[in-house]
Amino acid sequence: MNLTKSSNPVLGQSAFSKVQAGTQADVMTVEGAVNKTGLMFLILAFAAAFTWRKFFGVFDYGSPEGAFSAVAPWVIGGGIGGFIIAMVTVFSPRYSNITAPIYAVLEGLFLGGISAFFEVQYPGLVMRAVALTFGVFFIMLFLFRSGKIRATGKFRMAVLAATGGIALVYFISFIAGLFGASFGFLHGNSLLSIGFSLVVVGIAALNLILDFDFIQRGADSRAPKIMEWYGAFGLIVTLVWLYIEILRLLSKVASRD
Repeated sequence: MNLTKSSNPVLGQSAFSKVQAGTQADVMTVEGAVNKTGLMFLILAFAAAFTWRKFFGVFDYGSPEGAFSAVAPWVIGGGIGGFIIAMVTVFSPRYSNITAPIYAVLEGLFLGGISAFFEVQYPGLVMRAVALTFGVFFIMLFLFRSGKIRATGKFRMAVLAATGGIALVYFISFIAGLFGASFGFLHGNSLLSIGFSLVVVGIAALNLILDFDFIQRGADSRAPKIMEWYGAFGLIVTLVWLYIEILRLLSKVASRD
């Protein structure tokens, strides 16, 4: 069983080449990874509650734009800081017990602010996005545990290619935006735009299979215990991506009403 083969860009071969093998009494377990994922989620939720409450504290006396301006430093700092810490974690997984919780805090600040902004535009949207995110998570976990979907080599390569393609489209869109151009199918509410978001949500969901597989194979191969934090980090990264894409999808559908 080759533990190093994973098409998730976070959970790949380089992660295992940068940590030492664990001793017999100090190895990765599924339970340990689950516990650390739960802890990271709680940290993220508390951080999100901070910017959420801060936004609505200002919104009660002003406009959505004004409220967002009040939390913008936290949102921007969380987004940029989260990306930087994620890169540090990818290149230095041996420190993931420190960097992974920091990532959860920063991403929580980011998500809390943008979620509040979406909520004032489309009341009830955030709760639906959260419910759908957890729904997709448990469905994919069931499909993985039951063996309905297996992370074969071809499956990993297909998900890798699709994920890379989406990242490339977003990158090109970002560069084009700097020159005043825009891709309507990314940001509009046309049927094409909604269809694209559905595809992205599907790819994000399939990445969960890779995360589950990574954690399971890590435990089976008795990887170093520090990889529990790294596996939890990878799972939270995918969940954050999935939630954002579901939020975007629901907002596109709601804007057509």
